[in-house]
Amino acid sequence: MHLPALRKVIVPALAALLLGVVPATTAHSATLASPASAASAVTKASTTVDVSCAVFTYRQSADWYFPSTASGAPKGLIWLQHGFARANDHMTDLAGRYAAAGYVVFAPTLRSADMFGCTLQNIGNNKPFLDNVAKWFASADNPSSQLARSYASAKSQAGRTDLGALPAAFVFSGHSAGAEAAEYVAQRLRADHPAAFAKVRGLVLLDPVKSFIGNNTDASLSQLATTSLPILTVSAPGYSCNNSGSGTTALQQLLPRPFVGVRLTTGAHTDAEGSSTDDAGTLMCGTPQQKNVSALQTLAVGWAKDAFTGARTADLYPGGAYYASLLAAGTVQTLQGRAS
Repeated sequence: MHLPALRKVIVPALAALLLGVVPATTAHSATLASPASAASAVTKASTTVDVSCAVFTYRQSADWYFPSTASGAPKGLIWLQHGFARANDHMTDLAGRYAAAGYVVFAPTLRSADMFGCTLQNIGNNKPFLDNVAKWFASADNPSSQLARSYASAKSQAGRTDLGALPAAFVFSGHSAGAEAAEYVAQRLRADHPAAFAKVRGLVLLDPVKSFIGNNTDASLSQLATTSLPILTVSAPGYSCNNSGSGTTALQQLLPRPFVGVRLTTGAHTDAEGSSTDDAGTLMCGTPQQKNVSALQTLAVGWAKDAFTGARTADLYPGGAYYASLLAAGTVQTLQGRAS
């Protein structure tokens, strides 16, 4: 491999590994102002969820966020997946925004290193493991399934006996390598579990990053491109922390759609983590600016809502007033897919 190509692999890998030097249990909030709409009434419960790995069963940390009782019945389930060498603690800020909008949020921690290949990002062959993650959603309507049992445990811990069964509609939202995992799992459901895929309403991807090995992103997007599934991204400019914007480039090249999202012109890879990022994140990938975090959260939550309802909130797309204000301020640039 030539030196420039080698650098493209090694630099992002080192950056991502260094992002994990602070354990998730020590993560703390960065100095970001919280909007007045902060999710103060959201209930959070931390429990576990089982997933098969080779001949073993791994018990993964799982955070659940429940909307306030005043919101009525939850409007859907959002799977929110952290990035490579990160943990669910780092997604607390965004998870709270999703839940405050009326959704149940499931945020598991998935490993970034494992001798059996049971990892979030493909550093060998993680497809069998992600196939098992897909089974969480394929069997979600079974009360004895791993996802349903984790949900029941979280409800009990949170004292939310008012909540019924798991919501029957899903949106997958992934950050960094978590975005690739969301793409792969959605495609696996399309291929092997069509009834479950019909429950997936959309993908909201946050600065997606392709694995250093394999073709999970390209293979998944090539198949999903033949569907009408909404797939949108809020991305940062290309640099080492997002592998030169590899996941965003794949979206633009593989999705034959006029609009695939926005790039935050002064964005950082940690924008999706917002106030729940930590010193390791800001040291390696920059400190999120409040204007970028606000734009990301507004668009991500609004696009998820549209995916669930099948509507289109004009303000959140080209031509809308809010979107136009982001363009005028130089906060975002429009990302387009390839010509159909």
